[in-house]
Amino acid sequence: MFLSSYGILSYILQFQGILQVLSAGGLPPAIAKYVSEYTAIDEKALARQTIYTSLKIMLVLGILFGFLMVFFIAPYLAGLNPKMPGLLYPLQAVGFIVPFSVIVGAFRGVFQGVIKMEYILATRAVEQIFMIVLATLLVILGYSAFGAVIGSVMGFAASAILSVIIFQKYMWKYIPKPEVEYNFSISEELRLAKKMLFFAVPVTITALAEMLIFAISTFVIAKLLGDLYTGYFGAADPISRFPLIISTSLATTILPAVSAAFSTKNQKLLSKYVSQSYRYSMSIIVPMCVGIALFSTPVLQITFPRFLAAAPSLSILVIGMTFYSLFAISSSIVQGIGNPKIPMYVLVVGAILTFVLNWLIVPIYGIVGGALATTIACFFIMIPILKMSFSLTKTKAPYLFVGKVILASIIMALIILIIPKTILGLIIGIIICPIIYLLGLIYLKSFDRDDIQAIRRFSHKFGPLSKIINRVTIFMERFL
Repeated sequence: MFLSSYGILSYILQFQGILQVLSAGGLPPAIAKYVSEYTAIDEKALARQTIYTSLKIMLVLGILFGFLMVFFIAPYLAGLNPKMPGLLYPLQAVGFIVPFSVIVGAFRGVFQGVIKMEYILATRAVEQIFMIVLATLLVILGYSAFGAVIGSVMGFAASAILSVIIFQKYMWKYIPKPEVEYNFSISEELRLAKKMLFFAVPVTITALAEMLIFAISTFVIAKLLGDLYTGYFGAADPISRFPLIISTSLATTILPAVSAAFSTKNQKLLSKYVSQSYRYSMSIIVPMCVGIALFSTPVLQITFPRFLAAAPSLSILVIGMTFYSLFAISSSIVQGIGNPKIPMYVLVVGAILTFVLNWLIVPIYGIVGGALATTIACFFIMIPILKMSFSLTKTKAPYLFVGKVILASIIMALIILIIPKTILGLIIGIIICPIIYLLGLIYLKSFDRDDIQAIRRFSHKFGPLSKIINRVTIFMERFL
């Protein structure tokens, strides 16, 4: 019963994400882009009006799609999946998430535009805490998948309230009022809305195709194999996406930074942002994915002890996330320099490829086939967008550094292979593997003086560990 309920929840969460993307209309990245650009060129009135106009559009879309989900989409999907009873009410509950999620999305776009990532982090933290606590409580009380979705509704509502408070209290010092107040006419606001929508529509299609790349495997498994196997795949999927926290955070930061550098025609700064984004992200994501892939069984023993059969799928999926992380960073760079359609085309092709591969492989290999299909598709979408990001920004790819990261990760992987694949082995690996990996990078002379200065600049944010980090940087300098 529990496994089937989790399968239903995994299926529902995919539609929740898709509906949120449609309701946001691709506007959060558009807000980030234009707020950062208008602020950089001192167009304060336009920066402020961008926020107001986007909020109006997103609220209308949020209410519309919430209504459609409750009264039309949910009943249709429930009837389409007879192998998954109990879908209707949880799917309808998703409709109540949408109005809150678009408010949160709009304000996060503003926070991203002025590069105040701590505000985004605060809203995400409140969202996750409320969601986890309330969803868990409602599930314990016997409300199953429906209770988990209602917990999500409350999480987004709490995050929306916090977003409004932060915006009202702190944001106007980053987007100050213009010296001469300017009132936009209806026609001027419509032109601004048109400009934002022209940027946002490709971003929406991009985000929707991105959601489908991850969701199609779940849909095909649910259709062909039923809720039990959907639950197994649903256990592997969120764990495999853990490395995307790094790439998504970096992609969120790099878009307004690249956009500002490109708009001011600062090629040196643009090249620096692009190169460092790949170097720093890959130095963290590659070893993380290798570690999760090799420790998949003990990771599931801790997180989903009833779903150990999902270990092979997790090992394959997390490798795909390495490819997708490179795609996510490249996509933000390409979008930031004003080419939102390129990631859209690549992702649409990727979504089609994912569906075809799933339909062919899942009947043969089950949930492992779903993981293989997603990973193969992620590899094929990574290649073209990676090349374009370097070509369009006129930046040299850091091949040597990435090669050293891969070599240090292989050395770390060889050590993992001799560690027992138990919870105790996982703990030992978490302790010693980062040290082995870091020493590998140091002895391979992977870092330069700019890297060491950057580490020292941010070391104070690590509290008690700052002294240890500074000693490590002194050790690293010996190998320059």
